[in-house]
Amino acid sequence: MPGRTTLAAIALAFAAFLFGATFVVVKDALDLLPPLGFVGWRFMIGAAVLLAISRPRSRPALIAGTVAGLWLFAGYACQTKGLVTTSASNSGLVTGLYVVFTPVFASMLRRRAPRPAVFGGAIIAFAGLAALTLSDGFALRSGDLWTVACAVAFAGHIVYLARVAHRFPVIALTGVQLAVTGVLGLVFSALFEDFTVPGADMALPLLGTGLFISAGAFLLQVWSQTLLGPSRTALILALEPAFAALTGAIVLDERLGWRGLIGAALILVGIYVVIAGTGPEDELPSGGTELPEEPWSARGLADI
Repeated sequence: MPGRTTLAAIALAFAAFLFGATFVVVKDALDLLPPLGFVGWRFMIGAAVLLAISRPRSRPALIAGTVAGLWLFAGYACQTKGLVTTSASNSGLVTGLYVVFTPVFASMLRRRAPRPAVFGGAIIAFAGLAALTLSDGFALRSGDLWTVACAVAFAGHIVYLARVAHRFPVIALTGVQLAVTGVLGLVFSALFEDFTVPGADMALPLLGTGLFISAGAFLLQVWSQTLLGPSRTALILALEPAFAALTGAIVLDERLGWRGLIGAALILVGIYVVIAGTGPEDELPSGGTELPEEPWSARGLADI
């Protein structure tokens, strides 16, 4: 029977698949709702479901979820702002820089240099992202700089979760950060977009992404990060663009081509290199609130 760390890696890979498959749904949904509005509504649905199951019962849990939610919203907001003036291929590549930023940030917090395997695996995976998403030309625009900020925010989200996710039961912690992201998405949509209340034609996309992605996939990510360090988390999540290309090929009849296939293979190689060579710099921090033996247990839900 696989160990808990192996199960966490499998769960995180499945979350990456859900994240990647979302692009097919969101591509059509954004014709009916503005980007930040769509983010706000879907995250509010996910938050409502999780907080109905478990709510934070301590101030530290509420603070941790709020901070994680701010990182998460910052990533989505910067990515959306960047897409106004940059191409989708540039956005996909530059967002993927979180694969490189995450182990570097984690090592900086621990005041030690990344192991060569971590750094090398991150570079290999980033090369795979480039091959998978880069178009024939790459021109730096202001939108690309916004997307760099997005990558920094996503890396910060991963590193922050690595420091707090093991301290609190995952359902309430995830629910709080989704609620923060959802509320801010709706507020910023009202301020900067043509705020729209979704109609019946948006019920399926919002329920699908709200339940399976915002609630399900992020819940899997937070639980996985109670067992996996930030470097391995970032590299496994680098599967997302490969899964996005795969679902696009199946659903939209888009084809990867040789460059895309090479890119997907490089991502897998980079993940293997980091998982095989990660050392103490990717360990979860000790101290703080003691982790329940089983984060999904009744005790785990009640203790928060």
